[in-house]
Amino acid sequence: MSHYAVEAEPDPAAPTAGDRVRFVLRGIGQTLITLGLVVLLFVVYEVYISNFFAHQRQVKVHNALENAWANGRDPLLGLPGSASVTIPLGVGIANLYIPRLGKDYAWTIVQGTSDADLNEGPGHYVETQLPGQTGNFAIAGHRVGKGEPFLNLDKLRPGDAVIVETKSTWYVYRVKGSIVDSDLGSTVPDGVPGREIVDPSDGSVIMPVPNHPGLAPTEKLMTMTTCHPKFTAEQRMVVHAVIDPTLTRPRTGDTKPAVIEALYSKVRV
Repeated sequence: MSHYAVEAEPDPAAPTAGDRVRFVLRGIGQTLITLGLVVLLFVVYEVYISNFFAHQRQVKVHNALENAWANGRDPLLGLPGSASVTIPLGVGIANLYIPRLGKDYAWTIVQGTSDADLNEGPGHYVETQLPGQTGNFAIAGHRVGKGEPFLNLDKLRPGDAVIVETKSTWYVYRVKGSIVDSDLGSTVPDGVPGREIVDPSDGSVIMPVPNHPGLAPTEKLMTMTTCHPKFTAEQRMVVHAVIDPTLTRPRTGDTKPAVIEALYSKVRV
């Protein structure tokens, strides 16, 4: 009897090399799509949803400050009956207006610069001076998302007004730098520029005299810091301003004095 070798028929269900390659590519594609959706949702949250919640918190802080003023209380004076000025973190202390950024630009500044504080609005560095004091009144704010109060801080020019309203006073600061050639990086005799980009770890920009440790201040300065460039936290954009005593006015009501209101129509194009 003769025996013949029976050749096995290929299993039509067995994956080929091409099938395996397509399977791997399909898996990679689905993973990339999923990651893309996750990134998109994160961006939507950071730019839109976080702004919504931040504005809700900002409204509460602003209303609380207005109510305190209406009832004769000034958070800048600390807790009633306290021997020293201790301002609770997260409490509104003043209102901020910048004519360059529009009539509707208005933010209540809170005490403190923790993540929780900055989610409510621009925050005052607690170790720096208070509005109107000799030295450096320094505040920080988010640039993108979470309210983004300093989104357009880069649009400020030398000489631009920055208005700070407290219970007792309307303070007007002017952005430093050369007004003649619109150079924010230009330094005046005190060596402080209108704008600078620094490393996030550089704390010298909020010293009583920015970038000059140990130097006794003679000016009433204001410093604003935010992330740079937009959508990153690699660096810090810093804008310095100095008080304009000719425009600073006592606060006697809820409306801006005429000389301060006029600053909105005097914004240089």
